[in-house]
Amino acid sequence: MTTPTLDIAEPRQEEAPAILIKAREERAQKLMMAYAITGLFFMLLPGTFLGVWNLISISGHHGAAISTSWIQAHGHAQIFGWIGTFILGIGFYSIPKMANRASLSVARGWVALLLWTTGVLLRWAAGFYHLYWRVSLPLSALFELCAFFIFLHSVKNHRPAGSKHSGQPMPVWIIAVLVGTVGFGIGLSMNFLTALCVSVRNTAPEFPAATNARFLTLLAYAFIVPTVWGFSARWLPVFLGLKAVNESALRYALVLSIAGVGLSFLGLSHVAPWVIALAAVAAVTSFHLFTPPERAAKTTGVHISFPVFVRVAYIWLLVAVSLGICAAYLDRSHGWIGASRHALTVGFVASMVFAVGQRVLPAFAGMRVLYSPRLMLTCLLLLNIGCMLRVSSEIMAYESYWLPAWNILPISAICELAAVTVFAFNMLLTFKQPPAHQMKPASS
Repeated sequence: MTTPTLDIAEPRQEEAPAILIKAREERAQKLMMAYAITGLFFMLLPGTFLGVWNLISISGHHGAAISTSWIQAHGHAQIFGWIGTFILGIGFYSIPKMANRASLSVARGWVALLLWTTGVLLRWAAGFYHLYWRVSLPLSALFELCAFFIFLHSVKNHRPAGSKHSGQPMPVWIIAVLVGTVGFGIGLSMNFLTALCVSVRNTAPEFPAATNARFLTLLAYAFIVPTVWGFSARWLPVFLGLKAVNESALRYALVLSIAGVGLSFLGLSHVAPWVIALAAVAAVTSFHLFTPPERAAKTTGVHISFPVFVRVAYIWLLVAVSLGICAAYLDRSHGWIGASRHALTVGFVASMVFAVGQRVLPAFAGMRVLYSPRLMLTCLLLLNIGCMLRVSSEIMAYESYWLPAWNILPISAICELAAVTVFAFNMLLTFKQPPAHQMKPASS
């Protein structure tokens, strides 16, 4: 008689004993919550808090007297520490479910989380404190790359149930997520190689400006944006009651986005933003966000404004690519390009995380109910007000169009810090609650 812990061939989920499935599901949910809480930590402290500190210092000196390595450490904590951690956690939890198999990679998920968290913390220490940076900078990149390879190894054989023999083409949302995964891997590889070169040749733990600009474009439009498009194609038609995704338009958007990244690497800085803008327009068109929905939106458990903020997030995407075009012709002091990046990372990506994340993460963490829909509305309002102030004042201040705009930048930073704090507070209280089926009904 064999025991489950010694089985080499894992049973399919429908054949596994119910008690074993429940135990594995609980372990997977704990792993998902660990990734989410880790992401919240990086979002709140080395990400947003350090960003606010940087911005207040910059505003006080009107753009001078701030270390480039500090700014890059903040960006790394936001992109990899927050967004990257969330994506890895969702992948470890959801991809085995897509394949209709029991969770096979929980142990690897914990190892990857340890490596990933160590890598991001080392990168923060190298950039902010210059702590043994010639060793810690490349070592941090190596740890992150190893965590990514563990993730790839854990999910590489999982395909949606029935897809192998159905003869149907792969759904476009999976293609988008795969494109984002490839972009993620290429970005981490570039990060490692650049960190090695910097540790040997440079006098400070900072990437050269031209390299960093290409690196950020790669991460934005070959990793983060395609991944968000993939999840949007999967969830938005259901959550918002939209028409089915126009898969051809989204495929064109993916091709154009990757082409725009390629053009930026070739140094065609005046052409790449136009191609990326066409990609964004094609993606927005494919989701039918601004046409009448077919069904009522599903807002149970979240604030009723949820569909509005999803649409606002995609408006921010269009603003970001429009500012990117302007930056190619008008940018002199990084005002236009900085505003474009902020509109993308905060206006689009953070708004999508704050809106859709508070819709799906409680379910992934054991079918919990969001603690407070009102706090959801509060953080989304603060985030968008802060982003609007930041994007408009950054252009005016950095480009010296209107110098009093420097006084608005700290206000925008405080609004965004408050938004992030409220979001983190709402999610932590949500995770602290028992699952919905274990909650006591409210007394009348």
